[in-house]
This record gives sequence, structure tokens and C-alpha cells, in this order.
Amino acid sequence: MTERCCAACRQVKDRKDLIKITVNHKDGSIIVNPDSLTFGRSAYLCYNKSCIEEAFKKNKLAKQLKTSVPNELKGQLLNELRND
Repeated sequence: MTERCCAACRQVKDRKDLIKITVNHKDGSIIVNPDSLTFGRSAYLCYNKSCIEEAFKKNKLAKQLKTSVPNELKGQLLNELRND
């Protein structure tokens, strides 16, 4: 069991229970829930709206990824919730 910490609420959960956001080390693109073959700096968020909102409101996601995060990513993450 691999545990990770949510960037917003700081709760430690199993990795499969979190949304993984990765900055691809090759081109700097931000990928949501990449496969295990995508390498780069990653952050994790809980599968709930409040954690996604918190991560963007306080810029926590950008700080953890050490890059600027486009606002379109917020919509993409909220869509991820609806698809589960």
C-alpha cells in the first residue's frame, strides 16, 4: 500500500484514492492521472470538490508542483469527479 498526502487538506490516503497531477519532465505539460510511465513532479488531491477548490484558492497546487497552474485544470479536475 502506497500512501500519499493531499495537497489541500494534508490527509494521508492510499494513492489509488487520490487524483494524481503530474508535470511532465520532458515538456512541462500538466497531466491528470497519468500512467506510471509519466515521470515528473507530482501532487495529489482528494476526490472531492472542497479539496480541489482549496488547492486553487490558496495556490497550494502550484506551490507543490513548483510551476504555474492554468485555471482550465480546475475544470478538468472537477470533470474527473463527475466521471468517477
